[in-house]
Amino acid sequence: MTSFDSSPTLTAWRALLALAVVFVMLAITGWTAIHHQRDDGNVSLKEAFTTWQHSRFDGRELPDATGRPQEVARFFAGLTPERQNALAKKYPLVVGNLNGAPLPLRLSANRTALATARDTEARRMHDERVSRAGKADADRRMHRFAALLRDKRQVLAFDPDGGGRVAEVFGDLERAERISVVVPGVDTNVVNFERTFLRYSSPVGMATSLYDEERKADPGTKVAVIAWADYTAPAGLGMDAMVGGPAQAGARRLVALTGVLPGSAPVALFCHSYGSVVCGLAARKLPERVTDIAVSGSPGMRADTADDLGAKARVWAMRDADDWIGNVPHLEVGGLGHGSDPVSPEFGARVLSAEKAVGHTGYFVPGTDSIGNFARIGVGAYSELSCADGGATCRDGIASGSPQGSAAPGEEV
Repeated sequence: MTSFDSSPTLTAWRALLALAVVFVMLAITGWTAIHHQRDDGNVSLKEAFTTWQHSRFDGRELPDATGRPQEVARFFAGLTPERQNALAKKYPLVVGNLNGAPLPLRLSANRTALATARDTEARRMHDERVSRAGKADADRRMHRFAALLRDKRQVLAFDPDGGGRVAEVFGDLERAERISVVVPGVDTNVVNFERTFLRYSSPVGMATSLYDEERKADPGTKVAVIAWADYTAPAGLGMDAMVGGPAQAGARRLVALTGVLPGSAPVALFCHSYGSVVCGLAARKLPERVTDIAVSGSPGMRADTADDLGAKARVWAMRDADDWIGNVPHLEVGGLGHGSDPVSPEFGARVLSAEKAVGHTGYFVPGTDSIGNFARIGVGAYSELSCADGGATCRDGIASGSPQGSAAPGEEV
């Protein structure tokens, strides 16, 4: 009798079955939280871009909002500061998200867009046509937008449509000598962009923790950290989280961001959970100034090995012993799943210690080895990194303190 135990077809079916079983387990144990996108009456960024493309300003055609940032920069350079501000006030949602627009103008435009979105939600809270649940949602969003308007916060990108997208800067981005970008995972939207409870599971909590830790790690270096929730993340651990579609769209936005960051400071990416899928898909197209990609709690990076990512940057990985993501099959079959386990020896990443971190969302908690390691990568203090094996293997071949974190003479990265 012929045996099919090792046939590719049977192997594929077994892999699909394993994925299905795991995600069913996640759903029935409360790890999956399905949320639906909303239609809230806010103008979407896409709609604002369409209006922009069909408009003129001071008798001139406006630059392509999705075009080359250099052309956008040239357009704004031809305007006086007064006319730049006038344009930003007329099209705040576009200018606030426009790659190539002057950074201070983007920050100012996003304050205007946030104020408009806040007022829209305040009206919804008192609209008799809106359900009780809708009013509660409007209340949460209104308070989030109001919070983002306080204390001269630096909102680099903002779109109130649907679940919403937002990115915030901590530190002086224009003068930074080191830039870090935090890329979060599933269930990231404008409401949970910042949290009081489970603070360090939110993008703002992750970024502020990293910012504080980097300044302690190297007080003499000017650092900036971006909490980057400027992509539409999957809602919960449903089908969207098992496929690469949302990550592909996020990767394009991440590449665009890294291509327009001011100055020439080295950039490090810190990618958590599904955010590591985004970083993996972006890796090949990232600019050379991105020197490091560090992933935590990763379901995979859509690659079999670190070399397959095609990144010029070093790839780091960590997972704490309590993280349930370790029980998820690290494979990709028919578009489902995200590939090999980044902390496995076969993948070839530099594996860091995550001691003292607890659970899937504990990597950015102060006092953990994980946030300490992230900060050292962020400031280029590679010789001080703590490796998962307790030795020095994750640090081999890296010259600490070089501007680009390059290899020492005669060594390979």
